[in-house]
Amino acid sequence: MGTITINIKDEIEDEFRESVKEGKGLGKGKLGEAVGEALRSWAEQQKQKHLAQELTQMMKEGFPMGKLKVKSRDELYE
Repeated sequence: MGTITINIKDEIEDEFRESVKEGKGLGKGKLGEAVGEALRSWAEQQKQKHLAQELTQMMKEGFPMGKLKVKSRDELYE
């Protein structure tokens, strides 16, 4: 298990702790569990954002299909 030491604004900490208390209750490990979920969620969002950017770029460049290069669906039907 890793250890991360961070500094955040007091109001963000208070809001997060209150949210954890309401959502998970009080108890040993609840705060760490919630932080782990938040970090995983953020990392997944970043992956999805990066993937969307890559796919958007591919769409702008077109898809090589042998001798045929398609830039839009409309071109396929022309």
